[in-house]
Amino acid sequence: MKKSALLVLILFTVLLLLWLFIRQKSVNKPLRLLPFYGPKNYSGGTADSSQTAHTIYYFKLTNQFNEPYTLDSVKGKIYVSEFFFTTCRSICPIMNRNLEKVYARFGQRPDFKILSHTVDPETDSAAVLLEYARQHGVRNRNWIFLTGNKKALYEAARKSYLVSVDEKPPENPEDDFIHTQMFVLVDKNLRIRGYYDGTDSTEVSRLMTDIEVLYKEYENK
Repeated sequence: MKKSALLVLILFTVLLLLWLFIRQKSVNKPLRLLPFYGPKNYSGGTADSSQTAHTIYYFKLTNQFNEPYTLDSVKGKIYVSEFFFTTCRSICPIMNRNLEKVYARFGQRPDFKILSHTVDPETDSAAVLLEYARQHGVRNRNWIFLTGNKKALYEAARKSYLVSVDEKPPENPEDDFIHTQMFVLVDKNLRIRGYYDGTDSTEVSRLMTDIEVLYKEYENK
């Protein structure tokens, strides 16, 4: 009986030490960091570039409630940006169905937003965007649809979110048109942390995983 009890005690001690070792390794495991994106490193940067990373420029647009919406509205929040238009019948419906999944998962968090910028502001008034938002099940102010001056919207696409960096605007502004399927992930410090094909369900799953990674990054600071 004594030998059996001793063996049980030894086995328990070994298992306890093994569990503590595995737990400590897990605690000390480096946190995965997303890259930083900008004009000089569009293909992706490293954590070391965080201090000099490109940040989103100031903007002042109009949301679906016909209210002014500025950069201040997303400071301190993780958000996803896209560019679309309501009458699109090709990639935009797919993109926004995929954004519904992102909204369902994160849309109740007070520090999360989705910004959907129209590229056809002449058609997409605040009233049109409000109805479009309702069609996609938006029930709070965490998925914002933006309209406004075309020049401001297009400058945001090209200069802030870098979704058309290879496209030069035509000489005639009326001929200018941006049509991109890219989602942009922006952190709480207004830095770009990822690009994702909004028409690809695998890419959208990667986006949602990366959003979780970003939250962990802030939790561990």
